[in-house]
Amino acid sequence: MSAQILDGKALAQHFEEEMRRRVDALKAKADGRTPILATLLVGADPASATYVKMKGNACRRVGMDSRAIELPEDTTTEQLLAQIKELNNNPDVHGILLQHPVPEQIDERRCFDAISLEKDVDGVTCLGFGRMAMGEPAYGCATPKGIMRILEHYQIPLEGKHAVVVGRSAILGKPMALMLLGANATVTICHSRTQNLPELVKQADIVVGAVGRPEFIKADWIKDGAVVVDAGFHPEKCGDIELAPLADRVAAYTPVPGGVGPMTINTLIFQTLEAGEKAFGV
Repeated sequence: MSAQILDGKALAQHFEEEMRRRVDALKAKADGRTPILATLLVGADPASATYVKMKGNACRRVGMDSRAIELPEDTTTEQLLAQIKELNNNPDVHGILLQHPVPEQIDERRCFDAISLEKDVDGVTCLGFGRMAMGEPAYGCATPKGIMRILEHYQIPLEGKHAVVVGRSAILGKPMALMLLGANATVTICHSRTQNLPELVKQADIVVGAVGRPEFIKADWIKDGAVVVDAGFHPEKCGDIELAPLADRVAAYTPVPGGVGPMTINTLIFQTLEAGEKAFGV
């Protein structure tokens, strides 16, 4: 069989068209004001700078605005917290993104958790994670939420299916598992130290690669007819899963690049728009 390609790039473009219409309607009701995403970049990491620029460009494509704040490499935790507090108190800012990673002298978790729940559009706070886990309103972590939007759009059945998530990070593997559980899938969380990992992956109806290692998950671990979601991207231009041999034997898969990545950025912008609509009472 020929696998269905879960095209995140095309889907992100489709959603951008919808968001442009919503932004135009919002501006008409809010005297021309538009949602604003504030991005915080600490240091001069080239990859992080590129990601921040891409997010700003995505905002502008849908008619929203962004505010880029760049801080020096030697910024302290207290200085970053002060900047986050200022943004929390700024009514013109509707979403706050702290670009990961930050320099090692900064307490990243403390700074993430300083972001107000209403502006945590990247879904990185402990409070937001806890509310999501309890089924309460909160913005989901952008990558797993983007994956859920892909699966929903392509009408991939989740209820009653066995999903295996390989990876347990706080902003990808763990929230991914909880979101799938919330959609009534049966979820197994694995990681690089899991014993008998190939056997566990082979049981999966849905495999999510979120381990952060190039092609760590081998094609022969995955059963025919599975749905394969690869959340990884590496300098080798590959993801966490060995995808090439799967194209003619799985039901569907996300390509790398062009799968999960575009929908991560799209979800961040989408949730900023939602935050702006709430702030403007629309």
